[in-house]
Amino acid sequence: MSGAVLVAIAAAVGNLLQGWDNATIAGSILYIKKEMKLETQPTVEGLIVAMSLIGATLVTTCSGAMSDYLGRRPMMIISSILYFVSSLVMLWSPSVTILLFARLLDGFGVGLAVTLVPLYISETAPPEIRGLLNTLPQFTGSAGMFFSYCMVFGMSLMKAPSWRLMLGVLSIPSLVYFVLTVFFLPESPRWLVSKGQMNEAKKVLQRLRGREDVAGEMALLVEGLGVGGDTAIEEYIIAPGNELTDEEDPLARKDQIKLYGPEQGISWVARPVTGQSAIGLVSRHGSMANQTGLVDPLVTLFGSVHEKLPQTGSMRSTLFPHFGSMFSVGGNQPRNEDWDEESLAREGEDYVSDAGGGDSDDNLQSPLISRQTTSLDKDMPAPPHGSLSSMRQGSLMQGEPTGSTGIGGGWQLAWKWSEREGPDGKKEGGFKRIYLHKEGGLGSMRGSLVSLPGGDVATENEVVQAAALVSQPALYNKDLMHQQPVGPAMIHPSETAATGPSWSDLFEPGVKHALIVGVGIQILQQFSGINGVLYYTPQILEQAGVGFLLSNLGLGSSSASFLISAVTTLLMLPCIAVAMRLMDISGRRALLLSTIPVLVVALVILVLGSLVDLGSTVNASISTISVVVYFCCFVMGFGPIPNILCAEIFPTRVRGLCIAICALTFWIGDIIVTYTLPVMLNSIGLAGVFGMYALVCLIAWVFVFLKVPETKGMPLEVIIEFFSLGAKQTDAVRNN
Repeated sequence: MSGAVLVAIAAAVGNLLQGWDNATIAGSILYIKKEMKLETQPTVEGLIVAMSLIGATLVTTCSGAMSDYLGRRPMMIISSILYFVSSLVMLWSPSVTILLFARLLDGFGVGLAVTLVPLYISETAPPEIRGLLNTLPQFTGSAGMFFSYCMVFGMSLMKAPSWRLMLGVLSIPSLVYFVLTVFFLPESPRWLVSKGQMNEAKKVLQRLRGREDVAGEMALLVEGLGVGGDTAIEEYIIAPGNELTDEEDPLARKDQIKLYGPEQGISWVARPVTGQSAIGLVSRHGSMANQTGLVDPLVTLFGSVHEKLPQTGSMRSTLFPHFGSMFSVGGNQPRNEDWDEESLAREGEDYVSDAGGGDSDDNLQSPLISRQTTSLDKDMPAPPHGSLSSMRQGSLMQGEPTGSTGIGGGWQLAWKWSEREGPDGKKEGGFKRIYLHKEGGLGSMRGSLVSLPGGDVATENEVVQAAALVSQPALYNKDLMHQQPVGPAMIHPSETAATGPSWSDLFEPGVKHALIVGVGIQILQQFSGINGVLYYTPQILEQAGVGFLLSNLGLGSSSASFLISAVTTLLMLPCIAVAMRLMDISGRRALLLSTIPVLVVALVILVLGSLVDLGSTVNASISTISVVVYFCCFVMGFGPIPNILCAEIFPTRVRGLCIAICALTFWIGDIIVTYTLPVMLNSIGLAGVFGMYALVCLIAWVFVFLKVPETKGMPLEVIIEFFSLGAKQTDAVRNN
């Protein structure tokens, strides 16, 4: 996983620049005000600080659509250029007008980084450590603030501190970020697949995962191109083929899915059952909490997965390690990947394709997988001749490993052929995509419990219980069935990219459901009090006597405030490090539910401290402790998690657009809170402001409990399927 980790660290430098810029302008504005004689012009002073916020808000309105069109990496390159150019202009700034323009450019860079870095990390990180890696932007942002405050503190000790130099230093880390984005960061493999660039996507995945075999994840990325769809939960028992084969009952084999293991003579078969999996039970009956109609069925569905999630920490399959390629061409030639039509074109005479010899990544009509006509295994229900390719018997029976379709988090990707009777009485067939998830218990057909550690091949008596999310494949096209295509992905992904994201996709029930969660948690985060506490912190620390202590050491008031701010941000870093560790263990939802009550308590104590006079020293001490606790808990939960969730819950085709909507909500909320805070302080006082923030935190806790699901360790595409299913469950609960 080292490739994905290094890429995430490099991408998170963009948030380091954001934190650096926020701290630098907070320190340098004191000197800008003096030099440009703005003491009597508070509006202009506020505009210099806020112009970056305005720029971030403006660019966010188009950043999502641009990233879906141009790619994630080019937008991050543009962000680094904007950071660099704006810092040079700020270094030069001869007038307030030029400085305001530079701050606007800087805001464009900030807006792109804040929107795209979590999105990029989510699309490149493996499911098992996605939460950890997506907490990096919070860590690097706070680290940037710390380094910047230290720099400003050091410069404040000079005889003539230069605000231009303070702001211009940003050009150095922004140049480093530019080099990283241009020469080190790859494009998101999910974006590449959405544009049909399969060869490049495969190379990027191999680099990120550190292995050659990425067939399962490539298939997963293709399946993630769909938006919406009729998803259903089915339940299976999975066992060696001879365990489930019943020669006397042909109907028992009707819906079996045949899977293959790496050893000679071992094949796996799945048979539909009912009442076996926790996910299926929750889907049909709901939980006790759900019967009140308050808790979102989606939350319960996700919870049923995590109750049974195997803690393997591996990308490999936990159901069956190598059940083979379900759509590899026949013959004895070992091949681990059939997704690239470019490589298929070079196979020689054995390759049969309607596209002829002109296959390339840009050929929209070229099939994603070979269309070689083959016969179906005689044990399986018979779809049309040539619809499924035969297994690669030569390498399979010799025990050579074939492509694993384990997709992380205990999930497995498979397909099945299903038939139904059409209106004219004729049978109609089609592929169904299946996301399989192993349940916690394993049992034999004889009722004894056994174990299947890691990815070991089971003995012939073992049976695995599995829940399955069943839906239509993203690229299934019934119009191509007469051409006898092979495999479930009937057409090249680039054909789906021709139309691009559509605003109508936002109204698909699953996407709409996810937008409610994403926008809701962003609004509540902004109104949870972080800006108010930041605004009030210097006053609290001054009351605690910290300023007096530092002044006795020979520090001026400005230098003392910078040092205090540096220490405050330093305290955040170990807390964020703890959150990084817990994000994929406890999970996002659990962290929010456990840290938000602490925020409420800290805010209530601040309210009491401003209303009850226990003596200046006691009041200041209590307030200082409350502020530190508030900061530490905020950066562990409510700080990073909204951005992490928003980067996980939307389909690939509209992910950039949806994240931009959530980010726009974030910036608008930031502007509202920042500019209403002084007004509220004058009207309802400090106690009233913090009391209102505490109430918002209570509302946020209720919202998280009722609406926010747990997404740890789950592939992005599976999360999206759950939202689609959850929307259907919600409608059912509402109708009942």
